[in-house]
Amino acid sequence: MAIGNVIKNLPEKQRTRIARALVLVLSAVAVLWGLNVYYLPSLRIQQADIALLALTDKHLLQNGDIIFQTSRSAQSQAIQLATGSKYSHCGLIFQADTGKQEWYVLEAVQPVKWTSLARWIARGEGGHYVVKRPSTKPALTDQTLDAVKRAGEQFLGKNYDLYFGWSDERMYCSELIWKAYHTATGLEIGKLQKLRDFDLSDPIVAKKLKERYGAKLPLDEEVISPVSIFDSPLLSTIAEK
Repeated sequence: MAIGNVIKNLPEKQRTRIARALVLVLSAVAVLWGLNVYYLPSLRIQQADIALLALTDKHLLQNGDIIFQTSRSAQSQAIQLATGSKYSHCGLIFQADTGKQEWYVLEAVQPVKWTSLARWIARGEGGHYVVKRPSTKPALTDQTLDAVKRAGEQFLGKNYDLYFGWSDERMYCSELIWKAYHTATGLEIGKLQKLRDFDLSDPIVAKKLKERYGAKLPLDEEVISPVSIFDSPLLSTIAEK
């Protein structure tokens, strides 16, 4: 028997209670939807603006800094489980060419693009981030860091690489950083690994891999993970929130 018919056959008082309960549920759903669509994004941007102001007031940022966050993307959890790290996304920080205190992140999303640093921070889980910097001796010069920027910009507009391949046709976040620094400086920030080196046993990871590759996994494909860059001894932590 259809639910509607069941409800019709109930006593009037019960029908009234059910109707009131449905109104309350729908009202709660509407409130949550409004919070998620309008209030929370605005709040995250405000909090990110405050965080960015603290970074710039203390002059903590430099061109070529690398920033990490826990992404809220659909595949973030799989990356975290496979790599054993809470950080699943990263990008390169550079100041706008205008010379103003405007900072942007070069990141490999869909597609590779520049994103304002405040909006980048706001997208991350809880607004948390870690900023790291190459700690080479001697320190990298402004000219070298400009070369890093140019090396990264050659990938602008490239599609995001869902398959984490090592070719330059598509690009994922940590690959962009590794290749930009390696091309411009010869530095290998993070250890290259094979796909087989990661923990692929978790059901969430296995499901994502099956969606991407089917039954044939490219286990010998070279991969650079966000955590491998994060843990590189060539980097020092500059700021975190």
